[in-house]
Amino acid sequence: MKRFYSKLIFLMCLCGMPGVAGRLSAAVRLPKLVGDRMVLQRDTELKIWGWAEPGEKVTVRFRGAHYYAEADSLGRWHAMLPPQEPGGPFLMEINEKVIRDVLVGDVYLCGGQSNQETPIERLVEKFPEIPVSNNHMIRHYKVPYQEDVEGVKDDLAGDAVWHSATASEVMNWTSLAYFFAVEVYERYKVPVGMLVSSKGGTDIEAWIDQDHLTDFPRLRVDREALAAQKEALRDKGAGLWYRPDFDDSGWDEVEVPGTWDETGIRTRGCVWYRKNFELPSSMVGRHAKLYMGRMSDCDSVFVNGTFVGTTAYFGPPRKYDVPAGVLVEGVNNVTLKLTALNGHGEIVRDKPYRLQGDDAAVDLSGTWKYKVGFDRKEAEQYAGRLSNLRRAGSALYNGMIYPLRDWKVKGVIWYQGENNAGRAGEYAPLLKSLIAGWRATFGMPDLPFLLVQLPNYMARRERPGDSGWARLREAQFNVARSVPGTALAVTYDVGEWNDIHPLDKKTMARRLFLGARKLVYGEKLVASGPMYEGMEVNGNRVILSFTDVGRGLASRDGKELKHFAIAGADRNFVWAEAEIKGNKVVVHSPEVEHPVAVRYAWSDNPEEANLCNKDGLLASPFRTDNWN
Repeated sequence: MKRFYSKLIFLMCLCGMPGVAGRLSAAVRLPKLVGDRMVLQRDTELKIWGWAEPGEKVTVRFRGAHYYAEADSLGRWHAMLPPQEPGGPFLMEINEKVIRDVLVGDVYLCGGQSNQETPIERLVEKFPEIPVSNNHMIRHYKVPYQEDVEGVKDDLAGDAVWHSATASEVMNWTSLAYFFAVEVYERYKVPVGMLVSSKGGTDIEAWIDQDHLTDFPRLRVDREALAAQKEALRDKGAGLWYRPDFDDSGWDEVEVPGTWDETGIRTRGCVWYRKNFELPSSMVGRHAKLYMGRMSDCDSVFVNGTFVGTTAYFGPPRKYDVPAGVLVEGVNNVTLKLTALNGHGEIVRDKPYRLQGDDAAVDLSGTWKYKVGFDRKEAEQYAGRLSNLRRAGSALYNGMIYPLRDWKVKGVIWYQGENNAGRAGEYAPLLKSLIAGWRATFGMPDLPFLLVQLPNYMARRERPGDSGWARLREAQFNVARSVPGTALAVTYDVGEWNDIHPLDKKTMARRLFLGARKLVYGEKLVASGPMYEGMEVNGNRVILSFTDVGRGLASRDGKELKHFAIAGADRNFVWAEAEIKGNKVVVHSPEVEHPVAVRYAWSDNPEEANLCNKDGLLASPFRTDNWN
């Protein structure tokens, strides 16, 4: 809540100033994504959108055709382009704006935390081909950070631009996106655009919209309370009470100077003051100086509806210029907006409060009219219902995913989970919610999701044990197995035990691309390693069966299978011997006479686990039990 109120003091000083906010240019304004070197998705209807003056006519010209639009009453417009064949570069014109070097191809959205945004510059020693990259047909856009738990944003933050993968620009890329784009382009020879919307150290719930967090009440924002709080904090005088012809006859009177406490104003927020006065004829139309003493905390001052100055803190003397032409013959008005969120507003005594001309002056002390613009106390009644704002979900979705909703994409690459490893039990439903939510946001119920399973990390253990990372890998596996339109890249052999940010993003990208070839592009190939399907107990042995065995089960290194553990009813796991028998694996240990459960690659760092199929794809870690 402190952070919420800390934004107010400066904004409250500006609120009500004519022309300070909301200026609209006559020129068409485009979303941040629409710019030079952008990539549009092929073979689907495309929406080009933006903002302009209400009623302004907009023409989009692209590839020899033109498309008309008109800004609505809110200044929003969009034009729909028919499906486009891949190619480029092309030119797009939107009224007077020209967007150059536009490509049409396949666009992927990459989401997640720090491993999704690992800078490519970290990998140049491991992969020396990066600095000499010369591919202008693949492009990258890194979405700037923007989070807001209170509601969605219409556009992205910052001033990011699209970058190609030529040697002069490739260092602007993130690493996983680069290697994946290279794979797609080399196989299909179509332009590739990578939208990377990620932020290090973030939980999955920050990337899920509120409507898909209904099963997680602690992550939901009380929208009714938030709306009521915003209304309570809305300055009722903004844009209105400074006008010279405003009727303040119903306002209360107060003596100026003085403190709020002394005059009975019990407000923590802002108070508007108005005073009408007769002007000496010598000052009519002339430049003048307005002396408003000192005030606490923030003031904004208007003369005859013209904003003449503001000061955002207690200390300085207030001396503002009144431009020539503002002062008129007869009755004039000065309006003061005073903001003090701590409730101790003050117009300091024994300071000058006057309008000074060359030959005359007007004393402004004495009786003024006043009215409360907003009172923070009214908003604080909702604090209890909004106490979870810092911990609620959706902040990154609101700022970094929702603004992308009209940009057509081919698929999503999701690489996240490290931050949720301590709460792995809820990860599967959260990931399902994220997938469903993003599909709804983009209007693509079958939007493909390529998932990176967490790689190996931390030191290997001598004995079998439980692991938060193993449980999170299990959640990722269960989602990939149960949610249509998903594919899982198993990566527990490409991590680094002493670095949570492994460098081998190239291998990860290749495995993701295998899934894409089958799921996204419809190729018939083996894209997954063996997936555990079921078990049966035969004496002191457990027989495991699998799907996705391809041409058959195998050991990755040709040696005996490793990292299988077995337990009896006592739930005490020990390392086990495992042997491939046809398309099954038989597991046993002389230490466990009556086995009931098996686990494979169940640790933070199961690097030595080696069950795969004959296509060389690793089996996903699994367990046959459901013990907590």
